Amino acid sequence: MSVELALSAVARIAYLTSDVVVDSHPALPSISAFASVYSNLTKASRHRNTVLSAPFGSDPGSSILRNQSALTSFTTESHSQVVTRLVLHLAEISVLPVVLHLAVKDDLSDVLLLRSAVPYFLLSTTAQQAHDNALLAARLARQKRKAVVHVFYSSKDAELLEEIPEDKILPFLLAASHLASPSSSSGHVTPLNGHANGHNGVNGTNGVNGVNGVNGANGHTNGKALNGLVAADEDTTVALFKGYESAALDTLTLVKRSLRPFTTRGASDAQTTIILVGKTNFTAEVDNVTFISLSLLNPIPPSRLLNAIPETVTRVIVFEQVQRWTTKWTPIYLEVVSALQHRHAEQRPIVQSGILGEHVSLPDVLKLIQHASTTSPSTRLTLGSSPSPAAPLTNTPHVPKHEAAYTKILSHLFNERLDIANSPSLVPSQGDIATSPEFALGRVRGQLDQRAQLVAAVQELLQEPSLDKELHSLLGKWVLAKDDGAKSRSLGASIISALESTKLTHPAIARILSLRSQFPALSRWIIGSDAWSYDLGSSGLHHAIASGLNINILILDTLPYSARNSGDPHRRKRDVGLYAMNHGDTFVASVAVFSSYAQVLQSLLEADRYNGPSVVLAYLPYQSEDVPALNVLKETKLAVDAGYWPLYRWDPSKEKRGEEPFSLDSDAVKNDLKAFLDRQNHLSQLVRSTPQIASEIVSSLGENVKEARKNRAQQSYNDLLNSLDAPPLLVLYASDGGAAEKKAKRLANRAKARGLSTTIATLDSVTLESLAEEEHVAFVTSTAGQGEPPQNGRKFFKSLNAAALSGEQILKKVHYTVFAMGDSHYWPRPEDAHYYNKPGKDLDSRLEKLGAQRVADIGLGDDQDADGSETGYKVWEPLLWKALGVDSIEVTEAEPEPITNEHIKAASGYLRGTIAEGLQDTTTGALAVSDTQLTKFHGIYQQDDRDIREEREAQGVEPAYSFMIRVRMPGGVCKPDQWLQMDQIADEHGSGTFKITTRATFQFHGVIKRHLKPAIQDINRVLLDTLAACGDVNRNVICSSIPTMSKLHRQVFEFSKEVSEFLIPRTSAYHEIWLDKKLVAGDALKDKEPLYGEFYLPRKFKIAVAVPPTNDVDVFANDLGFIAIVGKDGELQGFNVAIGGGMGVTHGNKKTYPRTGSIIGFCTPEQGKHVAEKVIIVQRDNGNRADRKNARLKYTIDRMGLDVYKAEVEKLLGYVLEPARPYTFDRNVDDFGWHTGEDGKHHFMMFIENGRIQDEPGRDYKTGLREVAKVHKGNFRLTANQHLLVSDITDENLPQIKSLLSKYKLDNLAYSGLRLSSSACVAFPTCGLAMAESERYLPVLIDKVEKMCEANGLRNDAIVMRMTGCPNGCARPYVAEVAFVGKAPGTYSMLLGGGYYGQRLNKIYRESVSEPEILATLAPMIKRYALERLDGERFGDFTIRAGYISQTTEGKEWYDRMGGEGQYREIAAAA
Repeated sequence: MSVELALSAVARIAYLTSDVVVDSHPALPSISAFASVYSNLTKASRHRNTVLSAPFGSDPGSSILRNQSALTSFTTESHSQVVTRLVLHLAEISVLPVVLHLAVKDDLSDVLLLRSAVPYFLLSTTAQQAHDNALLAARLARQKRKAVVHVFYSSKDAELLEEIPEDKILPFLLAASHLASPSSSSGHVTPLNGHANGHNGVNGTNGVNGVNGVNGANGHTNGKALNGLVAADEDTTVALFKGYESAALDTLTLVKRSLRPFTTRGASDAQTTIILVGKTNFTAEVDNVTFISLSLLNPIPPSRLLNAIPETVTRVIVFEQVQRWTTKWTPIYLEVVSALQHRHAEQRPIVQSGILGEHVSLPDVLKLIQHASTTSPSTRLTLGSSPSPAAPLTNTPHVPKHEAAYTKILSHLFNERLDIANSPSLVPSQGDIATSPEFALGRVRGQLDQRAQLVAAVQELLQEPSLDKELHSLLGKWVLAKDDGAKSRSLGASIISALESTKLTHPAIARILSLRSQFPALSRWIIGSDAWSYDLGSSGLHHAIASGLNINILILDTLPYSARNSGDPHRRKRDVGLYAMNHGDTFVASVAVFSSYAQVLQSLLEADRYNGPSVVLAYLPYQSEDVPALNVLKETKLAVDAGYWPLYRWDPSKEKRGEEPFSLDSDAVKNDLKAFLDRQNHLSQLVRSTPQIASEIVSSLGENVKEARKNRAQQSYNDLLNSLDAPPLLVLYASDGGAAEKKAKRLANRAKARGLSTTIATLDSVTLESLAEEEHVAFVTSTAGQGEPPQNGRKFFKSLNAAALSGEQILKKVHYTVFAMGDSHYWPRPEDAHYYNKPGKDLDSRLEKLGAQRVADIGLGDDQDADGSETGYKVWEPLLWKALGVDSIEVTEAEPEPITNEHIKAASGYLRGTIAEGLQDTTTGALAVSDTQLTKFHGIYQQDDRDIREEREAQGVEPAYSFMIRVRMPGGVCKPDQWLQMDQIADEHGSGTFKITTRATFQFHGVIKRHLKPAIQDINRVLLDTLAACGDVNRNVICSSIPTMSKLHRQVFEFSKEVSEFLIPRTSAYHEIWLDKKLVAGDALKDKEPLYGEFYLPRKFKIAVAVPPTNDVDVFANDLGFIAIVGKDGELQGFNVAIGGGMGVTHGNKKTYPRTGSIIGFCTPEQGKHVAEKVIIVQRDNGNRADRKNARLKYTIDRMGLDVYKAEVEKLLGYVLEPARPYTFDRNVDDFGWHTGEDGKHHFMMFIENGRIQDEPGRDYKTGLREVAKVHKGNFRLTANQHLLVSDITDENLPQIKSLLSKYKLDNLAYSGLRLSSSACVAFPTCGLAMAESERYLPVLIDKVEKMCEANGLRNDAIVMRMTGCPNGCARPYVAEVAFVGKAPGTYSMLLGGGYYGQRLNKIYRESVSEPEILATLAPMIKRYALERLDGERFGDFTIRAGYISQTTEGKEWYDRMGGEGQYREIAAAA
């Protein structure tokens, strides 16, 4: 076929500039005009890329999104269906480096739908312009990482075309950008709205940014400067336009031809302006008329448009080539009207719209001007001759001859019963939509509804007593045989004949006759064909399967086996079978007519008989109609024999009959199918390729089945007896953290083992009305906050309290007992003692008040007991069994082992679990509970918005689930492009803000489930990841930020990266799940974790690297700390090694405590990663896996002894660590302000309160840092104190960076020393562990405390104050000088006495304080500190010396003498 010149030129540029090309094909039998160009270039060009074909009817937008690259191009000949499908994805495509090349013939109606949804829209009317604009679009999309739509006319007009050689295209794409509109040395500029008449060049800066063109020989301009756009231009439009100008200038340099957003010709003092959007042959000049031709349709800065329209103009007519535009106002007309609103009312011309035809002559223009002046402005005008309207497309779609192999079989089997719901023969009467799966499904549903109405009408008529006996007999027979194809048709014909001749009048008769076409039982099919109903899987399959309708779906897969790797892996129709089988109620068959004709017949017949959805996957490998049948036969044989296309049948109805539902009809089976069968335990003996099952087991399979059935029958008999003899027991629980839920489930299992018919549920899942019908109920509840019930019991408690107030005894039938769980020391003050187990005690008393009978006294579980709540539980449980009369039953069954994190990790397939499946589940915003433990290893925590949790529960909807994503970024060093990506991710996928964490990395909140994968892929795109940012592995390795010692920081940073990469998990699950890098089936079995093993570590592991004298990373708070030792020559000698630090604590549980690290020796930089590995191995093999609360390294060391642990590490190393070397720390706060490094580069440490990157009044952190990142040539360093170091600023860039910091007020350091030294975790509303506010409250508290400091002359004195919302210690509160740890909303533990540079633990001073008590406690303490401190004495040291608190010497002694010393001792603590 001949290829139009413009189309060939654009196809060539698309191929040479892109990494991926997606070519959308027209409807068969037509083929893509672009395809032949790509085929030739594949052979002739040195450039290599991926060309993907998108068949007509498929979803091209999803193909573009799945195949993102540095530049992705999409090519198509415009069609309304293709454009409509693109619109659905433009929101995502618009922010990607994508160029959409759309060829049009003579109408822009379809393509202009895309204009408002993309940043850039270019229009080319000649082949040369199409070539040049294609280059410009590629440059623009690649540089700005935004989508560009390029529309061009593909007519076969004869014209010359000058193409750029291939070897110049790649350098052009990668070259540095020019500034927008600089001057030209040649004297020729490309003015925006006009042409250059001057020949002497642009003299100086006056002509740089000319708008209306150069009007004189000296190059002076009349228009406003580009950098001084009028107020009508929005900032976004200006930025986009500057990007276009820059790319246009770059392209001009290459092609040596002007590329103008729009061109103007005609008189400068014209009365009429005609704006042309489209292709026209008219080039003549017309007196008093200015013509403006647009080639840039988006963005259109209003100021540019205004400057192009002379102020003398009284009429503007906008002509657009949109013959089929259906709305009143055309798109560019609206842009012009909007722009003209910025002129004074008296200067505004009349604006009219019109349709631009193909051929325009001078008489046409003159006639138009005369006509326009006499018609209403709202009348749509016409310029030139319009093409004759195309006749409606009613031709039947072409069906390739090979596909007849299956349709003929269907016709042969079902003959007149066959109804193809989306048959191409319906197109002439129904239109193109008739072949779509959605239409077909709706058509089938309508037919089935009509048939149901027919059955109802027949049954209604059968009730008529005066009905003729013969007719009654016919109707009755039809009802019985209505699903029989032959009988239903013959009986239906007889019934119709009888009804038409009967004299009986009944309303049902008329309804039956109107529905006569539904008498025959049809075999209803929807066919998914590449030719005329492509992509059934994504657009209709799910709906068909989920509908439950009795519909059969035949899906043809035409991808040849030999070309299997060239197809889009996301459009594999052969995987539809697995999807359908997993649905559970769908008949599925996989067939190949050229392999087994008999199996095809059997499968189609079984599908027809199956009462429900059926999916038949049919293999028909061919690439064109010209392929001989012999080739189809060869490809089929290859695919079936290799197991690529297995032949099978899956009939779920057989399982109900006790038969095997799966029938394997070919010798080989696909690995994916094998995995499904293994999961389902169906036919696993047949599909295993390894000889794992001994032959004797297979031979005795029948005996095993008999034995299993016998045991099952015996169990059913025992269950029946138990339900008859034993009283039923209902176990109800309320639990926040899961402890009460575990107790309740264990109680239910033990009840079942004693023969009780037991059910278990949450308190909120039952009503008082349903509870009143129960006989025996056991309640288990924990305590939340200040004696409040847990979240899933609050609704029940409210109902219970309301009923108790009424005084009615509505629970007289109920026999109950309560087990309550709490902590008697959580609220230590006497006046707070009533909070202990308050929910359980209230529940017990309210139930009694409502008439329920207590069968066993309330049980009280106390976390302070030796065995925690188990101590009280062991006393309470036997009382329950005695009350139910089952205490004498001996239980011989072993209790099921509770599922722990260790089980989840081991069964996860190296961190896979069912995460991938959970991401596909759109019915919930959450993942499975077990998967939420695994996603932590992938850097993801599941959370929900706790601010609205109760509100959503009241609405009956699930919590507002979202996810937190944490990035792994060793050393906290971030490049500017990475910062920009993080900023974009926060906007596109998160809550609009992001956070610098206390692990010196980024954290995103509010990411909903469907955004998880795109967000992680975006993170990966800038060479970062989230793997091991959380979980039971080594997490983000952090290091000190030392701006003045550039060389040392570089060495320490490289060490941090080396350790991090050395300890990273080796599983491929992360890349499979999030980055779609699926391995060959079976490779999952080859995964191996040489360091961690399948159980990974008992608990999380943290590493920090500190550089004295600054301990900004709190090195002693980490499991493993490296303290840099620098020689007198300034060179890094090695590291002192500290192990056993850790912050996490559980309130009231004295088996848990914080600990600072212990130094065990010295290692060289080369030994460092091996030392880390051996420390981890000893912890892996000796850590407590039975109790996660005691699983951290600190507890392992204290249990084994430091010397023993060190000896184990040295044993694995094979050498003894050198003695530790001297060092000195003097602070752990960041060094704020400007610094100059030894290499001469500049650094600025910026204060960001609690690390939150957001715009707020007076501090535009997010916007300002985005602008800094756009121009910054150095790095960003994130600190463990949640601040930011803008580093490596050169002398040349220093003024610009300082200007930006000043503009956005990011250089403001006028804060108190207290605020600069503060830190807080996130807490509410997203953290699921939070008990109180932290990040949102600490700044408020500091406002009040710093007033005390200022009043006592301490404004500039640093006091390290930290706050966390729970005791897990993310903000490292236990080494702060003063800290607050959340216990309940508004209530905190107060801690004092930590070391200023993180060398010493603090201690609990007050166990429970609210804000008034905090302020009352600190006020005299701060005043006394100001008056009595010694020179250089820090606040934490002072609190110990002044006798407020005792010093903590080691973690195990953290609880000793807590509560204050002497006169400051808390009375409750002493008691």
